[in-house]
Amino acid sequence: MAPSAISDGVGIAHLPNQRHKIVSKRGANFTLMVCGESGVGKSTFVNTLFTTTIKDPKQLSKRHAKQVDKTVEIEITKAELEEKNFKVKLTIIDTPGFGDYVNNRDSWMPIVEFLDDQHESFMAQEQQPTRAGIIDLRVHACLYFIRPNGHTLKPLDIEIMRHLGSRVNLIPVIAKADTLTPNDLAKFKRNILEVIDAQNIRVYSCPIESDDESITASNKDIMSALPFSVIGSTEDVVTADNRKVKGRQYAWGVAEVENEQHCDFKKLRTLLIRSHMNDLISTTEEIHYENYRQIQMETRKFGEAKSKKYENPKFKEQEEHLRLNFTEQVKKEENRFRQWEAQLVSERDRLNKDLEEQHAKIKAMETELENVYQMQGRSMRR
Repeated sequence: MAPSAISDGVGIAHLPNQRHKIVSKRGANFTLMVCGESGVGKSTFVNTLFTTTIKDPKQLSKRHAKQVDKTVEIEITKAELEEKNFKVKLTIIDTPGFGDYVNNRDSWMPIVEFLDDQHESFMAQEQQPTRAGIIDLRVHACLYFIRPNGHTLKPLDIEIMRHLGSRVNLIPVIAKADTLTPNDLAKFKRNILEVIDAQNIRVYSCPIESDDESITASNKDIMSALPFSVIGSTEDVVTADNRKVKGRQYAWGVAEVENEQHCDFKKLRTLLIRSHMNDLISTTEEIHYENYRQIQMETRKFGEAKSKKYENPKFKEQEEHLRLNFTEQVKKEENRFRQWEAQLVSERDRLNKDLEEQHAKIKAMETELENVYQMQGRSMRR
């Protein structure tokens, strides 16, 4: 018999379809960090980006209520988004307290430690015999919000961006772009790019070249907007031509969120979600995590715990407060025991004195009794 012709091949070409079904059923996990000073619109941007209220808006009256703590916190918000039966488990990492003080020395350390701790936690879980149910909070992208001062990056911005760029996919973002004129915004972008280049700050750059020329052109267009200028708003406003859009209403008109002539919000959304989310995830896995894992395995023994280089000042103050309270309590207890000891000694001396007096009385009575016996003996002999 002649072999039958196989018109469709052996079926290897169907592997992408199988992979698509698996990914569609499993969904995806995406962790996004937003970092920057208070009041630059991080929470509003997150809600605008995902068109839902993921982070509750901050109360302005309580924004500076925690100034006494003088510490940077890590705030984690989780949500599950679904679009066309595809689910994404989203984790938003916020850093309230960063850059809010006069002295911001080492204020970036809690953020850097958090990023390293997530790599450390994942590496430790990978080394366990059973790896089912691994908790993965490795940050896939970090949006660093730059205050729109119109000049250039501040020393604090430069310092934290240098630390972040080597650990995470760093994407610089100019917050509240509607507060700058187009000329000032373009100049501000050039100044930021010059500082980034001069300071050797690593920022995320998506793959440009593609087999599809339209995708290549789109990637070039997206990266040409770096650093991305954004406007955040969850409110609907009506434009002069009666269009209902997300934006901000001003006396001179409307600043539209999704208008590319007003800001780069659409380009940033395309980069984060529509075109390069998978690249952000794979870059985190293959570059940032592997770099951390390689460094740690070269400098540590297997199973050895990671050494802590940073102590949170808030915990340090609490530790000092507890130490002072403990010392004060010990002193009080020592004074109480000394008083008790003095009372015992006094009572012992009193009892000893009473005992000596009783002994003296007994001696006297014995002497008196002996004298009586002697007198009776003499009288009997007579």
